[in-house]
Order: sequence, then C-alpha cells, then structure tokens
Amino acid sequence: MVWEDAPYPMLAINAAGIIEQANEAARLLLAGAAAGVPLARVTPAWLARAHREICAGLGTGQSTGLGTDPRSGLGAGRRAGREQARGPIGTSVFEAHPVHVDGDRVTWWLVDADDYQRAVEALHAERAWTAFMVEASVELLSSLNLERCLEATARLAARRFADAALVVLPLAPRQHAIVYCDPRGEVVRESASIDSRTVSGLTEALQGFPPTPTRWIDPAEAPDWVLRGRRGDVGSVAVTALPGHGLPAGALVLLRRTRQAGFSDDEQVFVPLFTAWAGAAISVARLYAEQGAIAETLMAGLLPPAAPPLEGVELAARYRPAGDSERVGGDFYDVHPVAGSGRESLVVLGDVSGKGLEAAVFTGKIRNILRALVPLADDHHRVLELLNSVLLTDADPTHYVTLVLASIGRRGPQVALRLTSAGHPLPLIVRNDGGVEPVRTTGTLIGLVEPITSATESVLLEPGETCLLYSDGIVEARGGPLGDEFFGEERLCEQLRRCAGMSPEALADRVQMLACQWVGEGEHDDMAVVAITAPREGSPDAAGQGVP
Repeated sequence: MVWEDAPYPMLAINAAGIIEQANEAARLLLAGAAAGVPLARVTPAWLARAHREICAGLGTGQSTGLGTDPRSGLGAGRRAGREQARGPIGTSVFEAHPVHVDGDRVTWWLVDADDYQRAVEALHAERAWTAFMVEASVELLSSLNLERCLEATARLAARRFADAALVVLPLAPRQHAIVYCDPRGEVVRESASIDSRTVSGLTEALQGFPPTPTRWIDPAEAPDWVLRGRRGDVGSVAVTALPGHGLPAGALVLLRRTRQAGFSDDEQVFVPLFTAWAGAAISVARLYAEQGAIAETLMAGLLPPAAPPLEGVELAARYRPAGDSERVGGDFYDVHPVAGSGRESLVVLGDVSGKGLEAAVFTGKIRNILRALVPLADDHHRVLELLNSVLLTDADPTHYVTLVLASIGRRGPQVALRLTSAGHPLPLIVRNDGGVEPVRTTGTLIGLVEPITSATESVLLEPGETCLLYSDGIVEARGGPLGDEFFGEERLCEQLRRCAGMSPEALADRVQMLACQWVGEGEHDDMAVVAITAPREGSPDAAGQGVP
C-alpha cells in the first residue's frame, strides 16, 4: 500500500530495462506503464538512457554511492550518488531519482520540477510573510507611544503592501493626524484639517468598527493631501480601516504605482491581519495617551505648589515622596499669602494617613477644604474644628491627618508667628546663636474623634532666625550604621545648631539631605520641609518686598 499510494510516480525496473512494478501515479503519468513492459516503450529517451547508465555501473561493480532518500517513503532503498536525471514528460519537466533496492533492480521516483519549484517559492514567500508579521508585531505591540505606533504602521505598510502609505487618525471634527511614509521610507507627521468625505470610503474606514472592506479608488478622484504631489506616479489607491478596541484607530491609505486595483492572494490574507494588529496597537496607545493626559491633569492639582513670595518673609519648601517613581504622596504643604482678615499669611504643613496615590487623593481633599477655610485663619482652632467635622463624615474611618498651622506677620524687623499643631511634630526655632527651641504647641490629630483640642503658641523671629516645619518622615527616617535606627528629633536638633544664619533654601535642603543620607537606599516615608526666616536688615524682604 505504501508503494501503490505514494504521491510520486515510481517505477521498479530490472537491469534488462523491463518494468517490474509501477504505482498508480506512474501509470497515470506514463501511458502503458505496467509490469513486463520495456521501459523504453513508455518513457522518454532521457529516462531510458539514465537507467542504462545506472545498470552499467552496477554490472561493472562500481560503487554507486546509493543512500537513503527520505522522500521515497521506502526506508529500504539507497539513493545513487550521481546527479539525478532531468527531462520533459509531456508539458512538464521532471527529475528522476534512482534508488537501488536489491539485486539488479533499480527503483526510480519522479518529481515534477515545476511543482517542486512552485512549492519552494511558496515556502519562501510564506517565510517572508511570517518574518514580516513577526517584525510588525514587535514594532507595533512593544510600545504604548502613539506617535511611534502611527509611524511604524505607515512605514511597514509602505514597505510591504504599497509604494507609499498614509495613516489618518481623527483627533477632532475635521481635524486629523496624518502620518505619511514615502517610497524612500521617510516618515512625515502633520496635523491637518481635512474633509474625509472627499475620499471615497474614508469616512466609513475612520469609524473603526464595524470593519469595512477595502475600497479601491481612482487616483484621479483623490485629493492632493492624499497623493502628496505624486499624482502622475500613483496608479491605484486603497483605503482600508484600522479596527480598534472601542476607539477609532484611523484608516490606512495605500498608494501603488501599479494600476491593478486589488490584492494578491497572499495580501488578502495578511493585509487584514496587519490592519487588525495595527488598529489594536494604535487604539491602545491612544487610550494610554488620553489616560496619561487625564492623570497628568489630575496630578497637577495634587503636586506640592511652588512657594509663592511672601511680603517681608523668606520662605523655602521641599518635598520628597516615599517612592522613587512617585510624584505625590501623603505629605503636603500650602502657602496662602493672604489669610484671615488679611494681616497675616498662612502656611500649612500636614501628613495624612496612608501612602501613595490613595494618600495623595486624600491630601488633595484636605487641601481643598483648607483653601476654603483660609478666610477663618485668624482662629486656628476654628479652622481645625471645621476640618475635623468634615473628615468625620468620610466613609473610611482610618483616614486622618496631622498638621501644623503657621500664621505669619511682620512686627517691625521681627516676624511674628502663631503656631498650632494638631498631632504633628513640634515646630523648631533656630536662633542666631545656634540655639534650637521646640514650640510647645499641642493638639489632637484631625479626623478621628470629636471634639478636638488645640493650643496656639506665639513666637517672634529676629532677623536671620528660622522656624522649621517638617513631617514625621524626617525624624522617623530609619537607617544609620545598622539600618534600623530612627534619625530622631534629638539628632535633627543637633544638626540644626550648626545651621544658624543659613538661608531658608539652604536650611531646607540641608534637613532633607541629612534625612536621605541617613536612610541610604532603604525605604522611607514622605518627607516635607518648610523653612520660614525673618530676613536680615538690608535684604529685599526686610524692606517689605517679597521675592520668590
């Protein structure tokens, strides 16, 4: 059955040139081929001659170098070590491969060389398409950058499916992003106001879903923004959709020199695959870009503000979130140049429960509430009381905040401070003689219990003296020689004694640097520092001129 059903024509011929066996494929190819029929009667002269040469070699005892040929399907044979015979049979060209089976009998199997060549070419084409699709998947799916996805789509399409290509992405009504790849592979990006109705099939393709079939249009009907100055060079134009996931991913316009309006058999298979991948990549990248823009907008409202200038006061603020990849966290500060009745400015520094994005969102809520309470800043206790009542209505009972309020006013050359702490580390006063004094203001943290208690303390700063507000991320920074010791308030005060007379910027930088050095590469909490300094005589702020 293996012999009879073999897909190739096969003939077993003895040394006398008589056919001993012919399979079905051989009988169909060679009319009259059957057992007992001379080979020369049913085969072309080139095959009979090749058989005589093989048999002559066997008769003289010369080695034929026969070896097994896996394509014969006969594991018992050996293939001749000479060039296979080749010649026409009917309208096709065949290759005849001799296999010595036993005794003086030679088995020949015939291969249609044209079919074989077509199979080889088809295999090479399949491999080329596979390599292209692998390259396309790597380029399209390895990035969430929208511009890169658009450029890759245009460049790959121009190289494989056309001579030039455009990717059209709708941005707003009549506003589109257009990425064009020319025949040299150079990519041009632009944003243009176009009417998609001027290109047949483009409006439907831009909808993205449901997918629409490719529309072939006459180049004479295409507008100039499609042909790009190549009107005489373009023979056909194809418009196909880039189907996305929930968002319009755009359309692909192919420009070809050939006038044939249609895809080849291979292109009919791979163009839909490519456009599906490209559409998915573009829609995901666009969604990522839009979500990133939304997150950036929301993040801008959560980031610590730049310290505004305060009249007659020098001020510096520093902030470092807990994670290296984070931009916001649970510590915050705000500076309000005008607060209460307008005679004072207000600085707030606080620390909410939790870390990361959840803490940042809660921080934003507290900052908004405090911003609304700024007109009441003359009474710190009232501000804290109202904030506490609002936070007690929060659905999450674990949300709370510690903070310190500092109202700032000028009293001649001195700066007068009113300080109120609500469960927060005590403010520290750095005097000109190097002394460091904690301000003994106490109070309950906000958002857990009602009623609250608070005590406001007043402090005067002489020119050059500084009040330091900081979060517990400074004193609770864990590190040191063994990596398990807090930086602590005592160590902080010791360092501040060496900082007398420093500017607020230098002092704030110094405190944050010391805490970061103490932590090293270990984990740490959010860190926030605000330094409030009475300007020395002769400085711009001493004359009542605020500087940033």
